[in-house]
Amino acid sequence: MERLSLDIQTRDIFKDKLSESEIKKIIQLARITPRELLRKKDKMYKELDLDNPKYTDSQITKILSEYPGLVRRPIIFTKNKILVGKFDSKELKH
Repeated sequence: MERLSLDIQTRDIFKDKLSESEIKKIIQLARITPRELLRKKDKMYKELDLDNPKYTDSQITKILSEYPGLVRRPIIFTKNKILVGKFDSKELKH
């Protein structure tokens, strides 16, 4: 992102965790489900058995607010969209 000469603001979600309402906003704007925001490679994913379908969207949202390592990163807000996780840098210019 720095190579693209973009004016960005950063936030360390490990020091300043995302609230449940912020997570809901990200999910809504990105048009994804709470499960799609989960970072499956984090050790807590396996420890909490998050692959188990017993978890509701509400429960997953709460877990994401409690365990920031489970949130897919980066999360990029642009003027007209939000990008989560890996993406093509060309998407930032549109």
